[in-house]
Amino acid sequence: MSDSAQQSAKIEKTDAEWREQLTPEQYYITRQKGTEPAFSGALYKNHEDGIYHCVACDAELFRSGTKFESGSGWPSFWIPVTPDAVETNEDLSHGMRRVEATCTRCGAHLGHVFPDGPKPTGLRYCINSASLKFEKE
Repeated sequence: MSDSAQQSAKIEKTDAEWREQLTPEQYYITRQKGTEPAFSGALYKNHEDGIYHCVACDAELFRSGTKFESGSGWPSFWIPVTPDAVETNEDLSHGMRRVEATCTRCGAHLGHVFPDGPKPTGLRYCINSASLKFEKE
């Protein structure tokens, strides 16, 4: 299987399989749509060059060159690694209207997308550190 086909192959697991694979925090965030406290994530202040992957399925999601300091308390990116790496869905939870960001490959909840990011996209992908793993270049 080619890298691109392997990257896009959908991954489905049972709840028990996800619980076995992920830490309690990773499970809470990626499978139950939780959020880590602001300014607490391990990757929030990461400034190394590399690629951010989905913690649940290892799909490539964001490049370090698209990460920026938003002041929000979570890692922020202005664009995913490819247009189809991250899916967006309307999120009406908690009495708010937001845009949820999920991993296209496994459906893991990553965070939310806001229209207050830098050019050229004007978007801010506000992502939980616990939903990511970082591969240094």
